[in-house]
Amino acid sequence: MKFVKALIFSMCVFGTAYGADIDNIVERIDTLFRSDYSEATVSMMITTPHWKRTLEMDVWSRGMDDTFITITSPKKDRGITTLRKGNEMWNYFPKIDKVIKVPPSMMMGSWMGSDFTNDDLVRESSLLDDYDASFVEDAALADSLIMISLVPREGTVSLWGEIRLLVRREDSMPLEQVYYDEHGAKIRVLTLSDIKELGGKRIPTVLTMISLIKDNNTTVIRYHDATFGEKVPDDTFTLRNLRKKQ
Repeated sequence: MKFVKALIFSMCVFGTAYGADIDNIVERIDTLFRSDYSEATVSMMITTPHWKRTLEMDVWSRGMDDTFITITSPKKDRGITTLRKGNEMWNYFPKIDKVIKVPPSMMMGSWMGSDFTNDDLVRESSLLDDYDASFVEDAALADSLIMISLVPREGTVSLWGEIRLLVRREDSMPLEQVYYDEHGAKIRVLTLSDIKELGGKRIPTVLTMISLIKDNNTTVIRYHDATFGEKVPDDTFTLRNLRKKQ
């Protein structure tokens, strides 16, 4: 009986030590780069053993369901646009003047040759809605950090068997996300750094994705400017706008 009481006590201490409800932490991470409306100017540097290139783009979002991206540089890619509305996604390529719908099977495919997927860029998946979350007890963790395990819920289409989040305890700021396949092999690591206030919101402004299955492949996204909460015109998130935003 004493052992049972001690076990229950330790579980309670472990739970309260992590503070906020786990769903609140995951929801905060889910919405970190979004708001009712958001607009951002970002760059993406893609590095492989054979080539390196940098894309500059403008990104708009509305809530959790709508995203619009337009590439502004380099010249050869300028005018390529991406639209996500709900569960659907399209790309427009001005060189061939064609809108191509991205099928659900390709949402986990690479976006513009980077180490980020289509899903990463337009955030079609929701960590809160599509994954079951649990705290991970790790004696090696500093007291200032929390680790959370996310496992896909039944029916969720995902490349990942598990995602592990390393989160700062004081403000639930994510610092690292590690992605595993269904066999438990580590596939890629996302580090989030250079935390600054942009548009009245503190966010990591540098996101570095490192592939562990492709040698020396790295993609770095940098947020240069952002606003949150300022209304974006509704016609931004339309198929017609795919061709106009050039």
